[in-house]
Amino acid sequence: MPGRVEAICISARRGIPKTPLPAARLRADHGIEGDAHSGFGHRQVSILGHNDIESFKQAGRLDLQAGAFAENLIVGGLDLGSLGLGSRLRLGSEAILGITQIGKRCHGRCAIFDQTGDCIMPRVGLFARVLADGTVAVGDPVEIEETVLRSALQAVVLTLSDRCAAGVTQDTAGPAVAALLRESMPAHIYRAEILPDERGPLAERLRHYADGHGIDLVVAVGGTGLSPRDITPEAVRDVIERPTPGFDEAMRAASRATTKLAMLSRACSGVHGQTLILSLPGSERAAVENLRAILPALPHGLRKLRGDPEDCGRSSP
Repeated sequence: MPGRVEAICISARRGIPKTPLPAARLRADHGIEGDAHSGFGHRQVSILGHNDIESFKQAGRLDLQAGAFAENLIVGGLDLGSLGLGSRLRLGSEAILGITQIGKRCHGRCAIFDQTGDCIMPRVGLFARVLADGTVAVGDPVEIEETVLRSALQAVVLTLSDRCAAGVTQDTAGPAVAALLRESMPAHIYRAEILPDERGPLAERLRHYADGHGIDLVVAVGGTGLSPRDITPEAVRDVIERPTPGFDEAMRAASRATTKLAMLSRACSGVHGQTLILSLPGSERAAVENLRAILPALPHGLRKLRGDPEDCGRSSP
């Protein structure tokens, strides 16, 4: 059974309650026309479930209007809590949304927090990018076109290569790493990108995916050697908060079994927030070889970052 659009809300500026509308136009890679969050990166549309709002209202005996949480859409009749990054929703007959973030980190008090001392948007709110245009009205059906389970491990693969970024050569290492993650853990590959060997842009993309985005693993492929343009370790160190040297040691040890040049690798890894950042060599063979070396421990480590209380000593080999 499809769900239903219960409310559509917009505001002229951010950080204030939104005003309900009977209908609105959604534009691809932009958002809802007239809303302050339109064009705001990957968080173009905010969504709350009708049941979540009703539970909050009843718990506090509050009379809140649609838009009070600064949500764009209120959806009823669907289990939004089961949807992970990459899930897709169809609204009405044309508009399609792709889920890009679950919850958010609040940097200041919003109007609803000042009124009630709490807000559900940081915990259960969904954010989405508009993938296909469409006009949506209150009462329109909402269908789940694709489900990526909330429990699925989410990964991003960033290939670092001037030549691949310029289209001179084809990236084979990044797709091979993505395929191995997809098949072995298994992980959902949320995004794969190719970047030039530039420290600042790489650090920015690492922070983008690690800062509250909901990504479990970001893998930077390439730029780990001694060449002047090999800047991946420096960019990774700019971002990580806690190093994870065990992964680096295991990968270099595995490579040393096949080549003496493995000792030239400067690859490093670490944690930013709840996201693990790894760096791998740029050749397809070496990248896959290094990743295979840590796969026995990688899923368990990622679930520990999510807060899994399981005792590491009792986990399966």
